[in-house]
Amino acid sequence: MTTGYICNIQRFSVHDGPGIRTTVFLKGCTLRCFWCHNPETIRPRPEVQFFANRCIGCAACVDACPEGAQGFDENGLRIFDRAKCVACGKCVDVCYAEALVFTAKAMTAEAVVAEILLDRAFYDNSGGGVTLSGGEPALQVEFSREILERCKAAELHTAIETAANVPWESLAALLPVTDLVMMDIKHMDSAKHRDAVGAPNALLLANARRLAETDKPILFRIPVIPTVNDTPEEIAAIAAFIRQLTELRAAQHNGMAGQPVPITLELLAFHRMAGDKYNSLGWEYRAANLTPPTKEHMAMLMDVAAAQGAVLHGR
Repeated sequence: MTTGYICNIQRFSVHDGPGIRTTVFLKGCTLRCFWCHNPETIRPRPEVQFFANRCIGCAACVDACPEGAQGFDENGLRIFDRAKCVACGKCVDVCYAEALVFTAKAMTAEAVVAEILLDRAFYDNSGGGVTLSGGEPALQVEFSREILERCKAAELHTAIETAANVPWESLAALLPVTDLVMMDIKHMDSAKHRDAVGAPNALLLANARRLAETDKPILFRIPVIPTVNDTPEEIAAIAAFIRQLTELRAAQHNGMAGQPVPITLELLAFHRMAGDKYNSLGWEYRAANLTPPTKEHMAMLMDVAAAQGAVLHGR
């Protein structure tokens, strides 16, 4: 059995694919988006989060930590010296208030699927299923593949959410057991993409083209981030690329019966609800001063995308 790192298994999800779903958040990502809504998924191994507002000051963690990473200052304020922390988990074990928690835990694929199947009745009644998200599911490719294989054997609908900034072989390994691919594109300009997320966009755009050559439904979910890609020009460029992928798929389908499998686009508005997660990890939340786009601005950008010929999800 394959073992991997899971940050969270979220039941009753309604925004991560069709119907009621269970979303499995895997650990590890190749990008470093400064606004990431799930920063606890970025690094590939478990870390200790400290939620100061939950701490009751019992000092059990101070006694348990062999590295001296936990303590109080002269004013009685809690100190977590992350430079000393080796993530042994002894402080987590004794923190009754759950102020100290691990970002992830190791699970077998079998155990993950057993939890997924607890809500089978909801999937059957709503046309839902399971979505692997993250982080990046294709980074733990063998683990993700086994989860998806077991879900397909149980006749569940399967989906993955990917940034596609991985070798094509890793992504392709998941496709035979994936019913829906959800992917995001942050920017069409490679230099601006690198500035925003720490990597150029050549690999993920190449993978998007290869995905378009398959028979998998693709939903491009584009996060609209102020200062990054929230202008009509930037959204138009992304939408035009997606239209080109649609045309590529249609050309391949020419002469075949039926309609080509759809490629659609959805715009997702940035929000600031991740601030506490960054604080718990001891990271700076660089998106703290960004203003979320208004509904009117999002509607305008959707009209821009539609004008470029992209097919909008849900329209």
